[in-house]
Amino acid sequence: MAKTRTQFICQNCGTVHTRWAGKCDACGEWNTLIEEGTSGGIGSGPAAMRSARKGRPVTLTTLSGEIEDAPRIASGIGELDRATGGGFVRGSALLVGGDPGIGKSTLLTQAAAALAGKGHRIVYVSGEEAVAQIRLRAQRLGVADSAVELAAETNVEDILATIAEGKRPDLVILDSIQTLWTDMAESAPGTVTQVRSSAQALIRYAKSTGAAIVLVGHVTKEGQIAGPRVVEHMVDGVLYFEGEGGHHYRILRTVKNRFGPTDEIGVFEMSDKGLREVSNPSELFLGERHAKSPGAAVFAGMEGTRPVLVEIQALVAPSPLGTPRRAVVGWDSPRLAMVLAVLEAHCGVRFATHDVYLNVAGGYRISEPAADLAVAAALVSSLTGLALPADCVYFGEISLSGAIRPVAHAQQRLKEAEKLGFGEAVLPKGSEEISGGIGSRAFQPATLTDLVVRIAGSLRRNADD
Repeated sequence: MAKTRTQFICQNCGTVHTRWAGKCDACGEWNTLIEEGTSGGIGSGPAAMRSARKGRPVTLTTLSGEIEDAPRIASGIGELDRATGGGFVRGSALLVGGDPGIGKSTLLTQAAAALAGKGHRIVYVSGEEAVAQIRLRAQRLGVADSAVELAAETNVEDILATIAEGKRPDLVILDSIQTLWTDMAESAPGTVTQVRSSAQALIRYAKSTGAAIVLVGHVTKEGQIAGPRVVEHMVDGVLYFEGEGGHHYRILRTVKNRFGPTDEIGVFEMSDKGLREVSNPSELFLGERHAKSPGAAVFAGMEGTRPVLVEIQALVAPSPLGTPRRAVVGWDSPRLAMVLAVLEAHCGVRFATHDVYLNVAGGYRISEPAADLAVAAALVSSLTGLALPADCVYFGEISLSGAIRPVAHAQQRLKEAEKLGFGEAVLPKGSEEISGGIGSRAFQPATLTDLVVRIAGSLRRNADD
């Protein structure tokens, strides 16, 4: 009998090593190599013991042809459908990740109940909770009467055999992928080999039957989905469920979607009755705004096709330290350093002896460079002690030369601001055609110096008054 050869697999990135080492050469993580037998894995389990068979030809077809079913299954939960691009795609696999207790199971339970109420067959399989626990959650959410089929199981082969009985399910929810194990791999549940093999078996089932699969994944301390990154490449969509412990709202963010946009978000508010949709997140993020405080500017941002208004708060204070502090929450620290450098080099605004603190209100995170102009306005406002106009929004990208560059979707940003009662706007010159309303009263500086002069001029006018 042939000797079983062992190998060492990194539990962080999935790289295979022939011998143990304290550090993975591929990802640089320490103490992540786990010994596993080569008999584990796809194609090397018990089926490999049989004699090798010849491949069989598959049927080739054309791009044109009839589609068996509707391409999507809309849940009726508007924010979830927005994040997924219009609903769950038949035959697709979706990976949902998030911190423990953030509300992943609550969201999927509500989605399962909503779909079951429309006549779809929904199967909810939990590897972490008993059926009684899921029923308690359903009672708390008020969806205990829905026709969702439940099971508590972790073996992939048993799960596939169970859902194959009767009518093909429209949606299968598996919570979570780290608890599943398959007979094709001989390692413990949660290891790279088991996660990869289990995900491959479930994705193969989804593609062959047309049922949509939703996999729930744990996240690491860094906020990434635990397990090998290859799982994220295997699935058709990846959603992250985010939220801050001190806030009630939750954001469902799309980071990968083969059937829709990858920059959409869905906003929910957590309550004792479950997750409630927030159709207008701008009102949520501006709800506790103090209009007359210096250092606060309203940024008109975009998340996919949705405009979002959020307050950016800056505090500039004299520093007792030789090296002043720079603290940022909700934005990119290098981007703040760049804006500070441009203000000093081209506008003569000095921050070298001041601490700078920047915060995006409500725990929201901004990733687009269009927030540069709002950040610069908030910094100058805090340094001069002058409150910016309460009914003004800002957006625009700042270049290293001090010029303000146009950004996309200017008209949509202005429409959202006007809908919320804002009457002024500061945006770059050369933006797309702006017609009527707030756009006709917009201030369009060519350089950052023009904006600083405008704010300083307001300070002088206030002093004269």
